[in-house]
Amino acid sequence: MRVYNNIDEFTAVNNAVVTIGTFDGVHLGHRKIISGIKELAESTGGETVILTFFPHPRMILHPEDESLKLITTIAEKADLMDRIGVDHLIITPFSRDFSNQSAESYIRDVLVNKIGTKKIVIGYDHRFGKDRQGGFEDLQRLSPVYGFDVVEIPEQDINEVAISSTRIRNALLSGDIHLANAFLGYPFFITGKVVRGDQIGRQLGYPTANIVVEEKYKLIPCDGIFAVTVIIADQKYKGMAYIGSRPTVNGLSRNIEVNIFDFNEEIYNQTIRMEFYHYIRGDVKFSSLDELKVQLAQDKVDVLKVMN
Repeated sequence: MRVYNNIDEFTAVNNAVVTIGTFDGVHLGHRKIISGIKELAESTGGETVILTFFPHPRMILHPEDESLKLITTIAEKADLMDRIGVDHLIITPFSRDFSNQSAESYIRDVLVNKIGTKKIVIGYDHRFGKDRQGGFEDLQRLSPVYGFDVVEIPEQDINEVAISSTRIRNALLSGDIHLANAFLGYPFFITGKVVRGDQIGRQLGYPTANIVVEEKYKLIPCDGIFAVTVIIADQKYKGMAYIGSRPTVNGLSRNIEVNIFDFNEEIYNQTIRMEFYHYIRGDVKFSSLDELKVQLAQDKVDVLKVMN
């Protein structure tokens, strides 16, 4: 898959089969739509093109609202798109200027002249252009003028995507990892850099890698202990992850840490990926570090039980 960080980097391709959206999570609902454009491209000798936006439009149009949390970062989304065989991913920098284009100039300048769209697969409720005035009806009206076909994504599929995204977010925030993974079609994961911590885990016999997720908009699951797989340089390891503010040691900030089983290498400043499989328990304040140590031993037993 080729990735373009600006529409100007893209050169129009023959028989471009295009769809547009945020595709947050690239979950099973999205994959149904992407499978549809792949089939269309194969039947016409074309290439699949997905047009997405970053930052998310809400970040630009409503910067005061910090509640938006996304299932995937832009890099994670690109990786998932690559794995399912998309030909071209265009990441368009979203700005107020971009949002102020008229519907027709967007269709003519972006979809036709820049991308070379021959078929566009779009939902009935997709809006674009200044004040979101453009929509499916504009694409239908202008399709004979600019020589492309419009294929409508059924309302049922659009609703399925919206419901799935909401349920995935709610499931992750409530600790229902099984449900989230079922809707995603793959294990939910976090990608982050390993930084130095205060070594408390090491003192207890459970050294942890402290992970920093730089993208503040990335959704982080609820606090607690999780059974995870950690991927480091293409190698997989089992582990138990902790998310929380470490109340037993009067922690002041929310941390993401993972104790990687059967692993003792230095990985500071490396980027690792952590896949979530099971929610073991919630965060608890213990009366002492000794009590915490006893619980961590039990947590490891519980993690290994569900991961075997």
